[in-house]
Amino acid sequence: MTHPKRMVALGAICTTAIFQVPEIPRPPAKVLATNRCTVVDGMAISAACAFQKLGGQAHVWARVGDDADAQAMREALAAEGIDPSGLFTVKGTKSSHASVIVDGQGQRLVVPFHDPQVDTSPSWLPLQDLSNVDLLHCDVRWPEGAETALCAAHAQGVLTMVDGDVAPQKVLQRLMPLADYAVFSDAGLLAYTGHHNVQEALLAVARQHSLHVGASCGEDGYYWVENGQIAHVPAPRVDVVDTLAAGDVFHGAFALAVLEGQDIASAARFACTAASLKCTRFGGRLGCPSRAEVQQALEQSS
Repeated sequence: MTHPKRMVALGAICTTAIFQVPEIPRPPAKVLATNRCTVVDGMAISAACAFQKLGGQAHVWARVGDDADAQAMREALAAEGIDPSGLFTVKGTKSSHASVIVDGQGQRLVVPFHDPQVDTSPSWLPLQDLSNVDLLHCDVRWPEGAETALCAAHAQGVLTMVDGDVAPQKVLQRLMPLADYAVFSDAGLLAYTGHHNVQEALLAVARQHSLHVGASCGEDGYYWVENGQIAHVPAPRVDVVDTLAAGDVFHGAFALAVLEGQDIASAARFACTAASLKCTRFGGRLGCPSRAEVQQALEQSS
């Protein structure tokens, strides 16, 4: 029997209230929501949930507050089939929260809160457990933890992936060189390099990077560097309802496909399809499709 591929995802975790409105007006204003939900998410957390739903086995490493919300987070992850034991309680702090407003075009306004008193020390990380996984995936919201885990993964011969989303340039410069798979958002890539063109920026990064450099560009699909040239897979055209967590679903799907042995073009097509299907559903990462739905969409498109 073939065991599912295993991934540890490290990053920020929060409880997010998502509201759907026809449009986001300029303040001061009041607008009635047409739909709402609450979800436990975060960039790496949503990637882990997608990895799990699509057929992998995900674990998460993140910090939570010393409050009742942390227990609700553990229960939510357990319901997804994810072991919540990698959530570490920071005494005397509050768990993170976010509010997201999604408009009629699927675009969103995100307002997160992270307790500034949360200890950034990575000393509690169970780094020895990396020997039992196939890949470590990190977002850039907890640089101290990501750097420590990435270095430990390299020492143990474990593949690494970093979600190069928008962050202070010094944080990106600290973390992205540690990634075997440097998978940027288009905005994160431009922030990292200072370039104004995604393809030029990818080539510049690839000249200093050992394995894989790519950028997820929303409805424009995925670009990466292969043999010194730009390669591209377009995203399927869909009716967009909610783009929240689409990039995170891409990361989880891409990581799983690569670990399963798909070539980069096939993995990118799989991930773009998963992310596009997510965009047709309200609820952030809750809209991640099943493996069967992705396979059906791929078969129909071919």
